[in-house]
Amino acid sequence: MATYVWTGTTRTGEDASGEMTADSPEDVKNKLRSQNIQPARIKKKATELKLPFAIGGGVSNKELVVFTRQFATMIDAGLPLVQCLDILASAEPNKSFQRTIYSVKADVEQGSTFASALNKHPKVFDELYVNLVAAGEVGGILDSILNRLAVYIEKSVKTARKVKGAFSYPLGVLGVAILVVIVLLWKVIPVFEGMFESMGAELPKPTQMVIAISDWFATNWWLLFGGMFLFSMAFRAFHSSAWGRMKFDQLMLRLPIFGGLVKKAAVAKFTRTLGTLVSAGVPILDGLEIVSRTAGNRVIERAIMKVRDQISEGRTMAEPLAEANIFPSMVVQMIGVGEATGAMDTMLNKIADFYEDEVDVAVDALTALLEPIMMVFIGGVVGGLLVAMYLPIFTMADTVG
Repeated sequence: MATYVWTGTTRTGEDASGEMTADSPEDVKNKLRSQNIQPARIKKKATELKLPFAIGGGVSNKELVVFTRQFATMIDAGLPLVQCLDILASAEPNKSFQRTIYSVKADVEQGSTFASALNKHPKVFDELYVNLVAAGEVGGILDSILNRLAVYIEKSVKTARKVKGAFSYPLGVLGVAILVVIVLLWKVIPVFEGMFESMGAELPKPTQMVIAISDWFATNWWLLFGGMFLFSMAFRAFHSSAWGRMKFDQLMLRLPIFGGLVKKAAVAKFTRTLGTLVSAGVPILDGLEIVSRTAGNRVIERAIMKVRDQISEGRTMAEPLAEANIFPSMVVQMIGVGEATGAMDTMLNKIADFYEDEVDVAVDALTALLEPIMMVFIGGVVGGLLVAMYLPIFTMADTVG
């Protein structure tokens, strides 16, 4: 996918512009027309130079939640939209976010709808945010929609943080273990090697093996680091391609320990996002299209779009969901009940609550399982190196004895 910059006109004749991530310009054109926007110009966005440090900073989820909640309170109190934006912008400590709010305020003052003004800043307000605000404006329930958005963002961030924490813990411990081993091979073992050479005694096989590894690392360390750099670049290129991203996402769902956690988090995000959209009055087909683009996993994204296509042909939602073979049968059955009773949004939010709790339980269980495994792993690697270096000393002590 690529990011495209577009300009066009709305159904009422107003000028509109923004950015959109899509597979092709034709895809952008179709999406704009589905939003009642007549595209005039679509151009691929130039690649930005990414510096290793941030200038001005971005907008964090916490800042977005605070902005959304404060905005909802002011709208509920009856303050005009422009005045709310002016107050929030003047009190915003993040200069980057402050400029964005002032830009939105200027567009609203010029006659643009609030949703259209937000749509010009996709890096801050994503498609879900913009569509919910648009639904709130049309229905006259903007304060209620903003409160739902704040809850949604908080819950989504909590779930994502839990999943990232589950992955980062073993990777962090593994990184520390590799660093310790490199220091031992580079600084400690050569000292022992010099001491053993002065003794002139024959060294045990484990000690000879460790010294050989240390000698190779001292001479060819650049090969190791160069290989790691090339591997990271190759993985980045693989992951950025459509085929590679699909294969990687398939692997993530099939991992023996982490796959279940990833799937539970995906189900929680899918049901929470769709439930929020449906409760705001967004049509189910539009909601599924938005959910697919925010799924974060290409396999699930493709499955949701297939479900959407089949619903557009007149089928119920539960049947194609079951055929997709991605979502658990309990989820499918509960969605079917929600369709039959007309309480789809309530049922989706109940499923999301359940699976968010399941993610918490799974992460706690995974952490409890990994802690002893990682400790044994580090102890085995570092302890094995140290024992190999002390074996000659133990042998000499036995000989003297």
